[in-house]
Amino acid sequence: MKAANVLILPGWQNSGPDHWQSRWERAHGYTRVEQHDWMRPLRGDWSARLEDVLLSCDEPAVLVAHSLGCMLTAAWASHSRNTQRVKAALLVAPPDVERDDVRQMLPGWAPVPMHKLPFPAVVFCSSDDPFGAPDRARQFATAWGAELHDVGPRGHLNAESGLGDWPEAHEHLQRLMRG
Repeated sequence: MKAANVLILPGWQNSGPDHWQSRWERAHGYTRVEQHDWMRPLRGDWSARLEDVLLSCDEPAVLVAHSLGCMLTAAWASHSRNTQRVKAALLVAPPDVERDDVRQMLPGWAPVPMHKLPFPAVVFCSSDDPFGAPDRARQFATAWGAELHDVGPRGHLNAESGLGDWPEAHEHLQRLMRG
């Protein structure tokens, strides 16, 4: 599998230079799916952009989603006729976009699509994620047919979590890439 067909899907406000997604992109040559507006994410626009990028890939891609990128993956998969363009997905720190405070920050992203994903997936969550409780991450993983890994109290699993290159999650990604 070509590194360029590993698609990085950041969440709201994008992923900064110290975020594990950015580090993986630099170290391995993965491709970030750029959105037109990182500050005011529109579900339909983000989904259309993902569809466009996937259709331009020369082989099925593996998605590497963080936070709102997880909701993007589930939303896209629930309506696209091109789900065969995705080989697998690594979904990290899915936010509970149905929770009142998160819904206010990210209007238009509820409800969470609760259908089995048509490709293998792994969900990583933290026991103290400020944007989603671990029981909700478990519900998402179950609904999506995904394997779940709770990494303990690590916050939102972003740059502030001190994950660095996060080799444990990258090992899971490599397994998904191999199929």
